Amino acid sequence: MMDLDGGNWDAAACSSVLLHGFQELEIPVAAAAEDVPPPGEMTVAAGCAENAGGEVGQDQGAAMAAATTVQVGRRKRRRARAAKNKEEVESQRMTHIAVERNRRKQMNEYLALLRSLMPPSYAQRGDQASIVGGAINFVKELEQLLQSLEAQKQSRQCRADDAPPFDSFFTFPQYSMSAAAAPAPAPAANDDGREDGGAGAEAEASGSKPSAVADVEVTMVESHANLRVLSRRRPRQLLRLVVALQGYRLTVLHLNMTSAGHMVLYSFSLKVEDDCQLTSVDEIATAAHQIIEKIKEEQAGL
Repeated sequence: MMDLDGGNWDAAACSSVLLHGFQELEIPVAAAAEDVPPPGEMTVAAGCAENAGGEVGQDQGAAMAAATTVQVGRRKRRRARAAKNKEEVESQRMTHIAVERNRRKQMNEYLALLRSLMPPSYAQRGDQASIVGGAINFVKELEQLLQSLEAQKQSRQCRADDAPPFDSFFTFPQYSMSAAAAPAPAPAANDDGREDGGAGAEAEASGSKPSAVADVEVTMVESHANLRVLSRRRPRQLLRLVVALQGYRLTVLHLNMTSAGHMVLYSFSLKVEDDCQLTSVDEIATAAHQIIEKIKEEQAGL
């Protein structure tokens, strides 16, 4: 028995306890880490060994070395996993760099080709913004030339159908003069007794509203709109049309005008500003049609 009150230690008893504990530690290294006693118990065991004259110091050192070896081995495995993840990240980064390099190369090739298709005066500088802006202006000039040639062709031909010039430039106009110019025939009864609306039904099916003043067609992509207006030539009509569009917060970026006889075709490239109240093609077309109607009424009142 050990008398702990008086501070006397029974060396034989303490040695037997330590020997019994360290015999249990003599197990494979893989399980040694799980059976290593907590730091508090190892401190008590170390105190017993010192009082016993250090009989089992070597066994205790062996156990500590085994636990340290297990911990070091685990650290090495974690480092290996971290290195593998680093390799994957580096591989992804190199792949992204290669894709971006190919994209820039392809973009530069397309810009060089686009610049070669334009006269030098449209792209005097080689930066991307200048090339794209010059291409837009060049396409607008080609569009105006095409409209002018089409008007000359139609003026030389005497067609029996009296179709207005530039009718081929309108695909789905919101307002159409052809529907209003044609006289509305009397409704004819079908075989089942129902009436046929004739040209009015066709105009309604196409989505175009009949108009007596202008053909108006608007297309829109995000915040940019293309407006085409075909109407009779009137004094100061273009200036008033531009001012009115500016009042609706529609900024005119590009304008083409082509005339044929008493008719004139306006082509606008518009920027829809953030504070613009017109947000759809129908609203912009209605606003342009109302402007032309107002101009006509004022001209008729003079």
